[in-house]
Amino acid sequence: MALSLWCDARENVGVTEASIFTDRLELVPITAELVRAVLANDRSRCEELVGASFPVDWPGRVFVERAFTIDLEAVLNQPEVRLWGDRVLVTRRGPRSVVGSVIFHGKPLETGRASLAYGVERASQGRGYATESVRACVAWALTQGEVRAVEATTTPWHRASIRVLLKAGMRQIDTVDHLMLGELVVFAIDRGTELPPLTIPSNLPL
Repeated sequence: MALSLWCDARENVGVTEASIFTDRLELVPITAELVRAVLANDRSRCEELVGASFPVDWPGRVFVERAFTIDLEAVLNQPEVRLWGDRVLVTRRGPRSVVGSVIFHGKPLETGRASLAYGVERASQGRGYATESVRACVAWALTQGEVRAVEATTTPWHRASIRVLLKAGMRQIDTVDHLMLGELVVFAIDRGTELPPLTIPSNLPL
């Protein structure tokens, strides 16, 4: 199953930016209105905005605080900068369900280096959603004029995360010490780098 990628607008569900579509997923932009609904624990509004059901333990304030390490007021005051590229992962086959998210930690205004992180909810792990969504978001980011490179960090023991980043075309460029997490491995891909071919095994559960 080859990875495909295209964009479309979804104004009918309250999303004004372009969604990214892959073979199995729609990557719906995270808006300030969605963040507010999550903070208010307003599940029905969250699902209305995204056009999909959320996992039982999503949404919630903890989810937002983990995703956005900066002041939430800054996120809400400058969504075009703070929510740049951020998306929730929605399944396209069967009932529409949110299975994860990809976050860019803000628009790379000065450095030109977009910093990416991702997460897939527990029940949906092991299905290739992380690889599919990260590759799509990396490809999208590298087409943006302000981006020279996309980078991500993970722990050296997290083999699954390392595989996702490698399949997204990234390579290890450094290691850093984090005050709380310890040693982290830094991966990056530069503009102009061709992503390696990817096929999704047909025997993965939907």
